[in-house]
Amino acid sequence: MGVLLIIIIYGLLIWIYFYPEESLLWGKRGMYKEEPQLTESAIRNTKSKALISIIVITLINIIFIIT
Repeated sequence: MGVLLIIIIYGLLIWIYFYPEESLLWGKRGMYKEEPQLTESAIRNTKSKALISIIVITLINIIFIIT
């Protein structure tokens, strides 16, 4: 059960990293009449948060496996 949850979280974070525009607008497109313009800083911020999350989760998993 835990392994499946980790795989889903990794998949979501990888999707967010490679497609930050779509992930930022996921579920919110209906709120706007036109396609909203995302700033480069918002895209960069989203990608960096996803990458940091992937690294932290990987380190936590390694620590749990070792101990």
